[in-house]
Amino acid sequence: MVDVATRTKVQQAALAVAAVFALVGVLGFIPGVTTGYDQMTFAGHESGAMLLGVFMVSILHNIVHLLFGVAGFLMARTAAGARAYLIGGGAIYLVLWLYGLVIDKTSGANFVPLNTADDWLHFVLGVAMIGLGVALGKRAAVR
Repeated sequence: MVDVATRTKVQQAALAVAAVFALVGVLGFIPGVTTGYDQMTFAGHESGAMLLGVFMVSILHNIVHLLFGVAGFLMARTAAGARAYLIGGGAIYLVLWLYGLVIDKTSGANFVPLNTADDWLHFVLGVAMIGLGVALGKRAAVR
């Protein structure tokens, strides 16, 4: 068991990010928090479900958030893993941002599904996660 006092800042940041992803994954399955819950599909742009009435979600989208959270919890066991989670995860979210910008939102390519709010959230998440991983990961490497 890892002592909370011995966790590095990069591990703490990775755990916080992982907790948010896990929470978002769970909230995506809660009617009321997710509007249009009865219109949720497994995947695809036809899903009418919206987390907080803003972000498109589907069963697949919620599962991805849950898995991303679990990955963060597992990788945060070490400083190197936490840094890799934040930087690698941030890179994945920047790729998702670009993907969301270039696809036709009404096509089968929008299988997650994504809307403009999701796109810009992915951009912010990508930049923030990479920033945390780089800034806090350097401090952990110096120790």
